[in-house]
Amino acid sequence: MKLSATHLGKTYQFSTLKDLFAKANEEKSGDRLAGIAAETVQERIAAKEVLSELTLADIRNNPLVPPEEDEVSRLIDGQVNEKIYSTIKNWSVAELREYILATETGSEQLKRISRGLTSEMIAASAKLMSNLDLVHAANKLEILTKCNITIGHKGTLTSRLQPNHPTDNVEGMMASLKEGLSYGIGDAVIGINPVDDSVESVKRLLHATHDFIEEWEIPTQNCVLAHVTAQMRAIEQGAPADMIFQSIAGTEKANRSFGITASLLEEANELARLQGTGTGPQRLYFETGQGSELSAEAHHGVDQMTLESRNYGFARCYDPYIVNTVVGFIGPEYLYNNKQVIRAGLEDHFMGKMHLIPMGVDICYTNHAKVDQNDIEDLGILLTAAGVNFIIATPMGDDCMLNYQSMSFHDVATIRQTLNKRPAPQFEEWLHKMEIIEADGTLSKRAGDATIFSK
Repeated sequence: MKLSATHLGKTYQFSTLKDLFAKANEEKSGDRLAGIAAETVQERIAAKEVLSELTLADIRNNPLVPPEEDEVSRLIDGQVNEKIYSTIKNWSVAELREYILATETGSEQLKRISRGLTSEMIAASAKLMSNLDLVHAANKLEILTKCNITIGHKGTLTSRLQPNHPTDNVEGMMASLKEGLSYGIGDAVIGINPVDDSVESVKRLLHATHDFIEEWEIPTQNCVLAHVTAQMRAIEQGAPADMIFQSIAGTEKANRSFGITASLLEEANELARLQGTGTGPQRLYFETGQGSELSAEAHHGVDQMTLESRNYGFARCYDPYIVNTVVGFIGPEYLYNNKQVIRAGLEDHFMGKMHLIPMGVDICYTNHAKVDQNDIEDLGILLTAAGVNFIIATPMGDDCMLNYQSMSFHDVATIRQTLNKRPAPQFEEWLHKMEIIEADGTLSKRAGDATIFSK
């Protein structure tokens, strides 16, 4: 396995495959923080060249995180379809990239090839792609999932309604929920991040959202994004949860820092099937984000983009309803500026889709990052063009509980109208019934008036 390249008389030598992967990555402040990034643009170009010539078998035979040390590695490798892998294992990474970009939109061949790939192979192909490549490639894949309703259809853009409140006040949360629905937001899920993730708090919020959904016959799903164990206890005590949420990571050590294991997620999935209120077959919701493994000191020297791809390999084991990367939430230590946030959002969405995951993005930033609202609006347009399954929306784009900036209710409505995207079909029927949207999908004069839910 060749791990060196010579450019203009200078030889660039990479010590391991892990080193090569890190230095072939686009500039990320998190990789610099970890001390593994390329020192110069020339070194990055050399790393990409060397990576492009490796075979898929080279990558599988030299695991970045050894499976004997890590259950995520074991689960990812165990999912590989050996018959499909045997037909492509001698492809170079460059050939995999070309195959992905050349395959026709909607082709089942791309989904078939995915089943023979590991997460590291998918990450490697993304490292060789431009931003436009990532948009073009991801848009080829339509990934449909169903909890209470089906989302992911081509030509649609669904959304998570995030009506958080700084004290979990139900009345305040419901005010945001009603406003979001009045803008046509909430078909992917009505999902609340609680301040207090006690079982009693989770039960209270689940009952409030479920009762409102039932009263107004809204075709959607509810979820409270507390720790998985708190949600499980709430469900066991009769709380109506359509799905179960958990943040996940790309290594076993990082997952343990979140208080989870693979077996716990299997238990949660089974509980949601037996006692949850979602009709299924998909009933899990996962969130990820580049840099989480580094922040937990559990990255094993692997670059944050590759670890993010491993998140999706881990998630794929559980057939989730939705997955999203919270792309700018962790902060500038990991994604420093607008260029890095936009690049990471496109990478994450592509890698998730290549794992055949129903991929969404929380297009967001913290106020100490070199990012502003124009930047995330740019990313919203790019991701919608890439066929993102859903994006997250908060009142006025400002989450008053988590204290970060995201897309607003009217941002989602504007993107839908600009790029001719519609809500999920069942949700759109309900919006017509409520006279919130017109026949052509644009917002009606009634839209934005939360008092329609008080009449």
